[in-house]
Amino acid sequence: MTARTGAPPRRQAVLPGYCPPGGVTLRSPHRTACRRAAVGLLTAVLVAGVALSGCEYTYDDGWRPALQDVPPGPASRVPDAVDPWPNDPLSEEDMGAWLDGLQLGTGLQVAHRGYGLLRPHEVRTETAPGLRAGTYVLALACRSQEKVTFMVSNEENIMEDLLLLCGSRRQTVLHLSRETALTFRVQADAAANYAYRLMWL
Repeated sequence: MTARTGAPPRRQAVLPGYCPPGGVTLRSPHRTACRRAAVGLLTAVLVAGVALSGCEYTYDDGWRPALQDVPPGPASRVPDAVDPWPNDPLSEEDMGAWLDGLQLGTGLQVAHRGYGLLRPHEVRTETAPGLRAGTYVLALACRSQEKVTFMVSNEENIMEDLLLLCGSRRQTVLHLSRETALTFRVQADAAANYAYRLMWL
């Protein structure tokens, strides 16, 4: 038998989890170690991905308020229609919305009322007969480019005489000591809408 000379071939050291570039033979014990290392690495990556997907991350830069701390904004509101010509008189057919917006003596019982459209320099007179004794509120309003004169009187006295600037309202308390007829006189130098109400207080 011929004797072998020289040192035995050196075995290449293999680190755990490392597969040699040239691979290993089917009979090599390192194949099992490489397979176990690869399976273990894949399992660790999958577990880490599942764990991260279940986490909730928040960002806080120190000044941005949390969503639950943000106060609700003001409710959107459609602005009311604005009358572009509040001092131009309306026709008698179109006075309804203007009269409703005046809200003269809201909640009080009306004893007498009057409204209408005056031509320039027109004088209109109306009488409310048989008003019982008591205390009343007189409300006046007008719509015109000029002032409107209101006068309220009984058989003996002038109880109200007012040159009213249109766009404003006037309320006056009147006291009748006995049953009385009142006369309402309205005059304007320009076309004007007028309205008055006498209400029990």
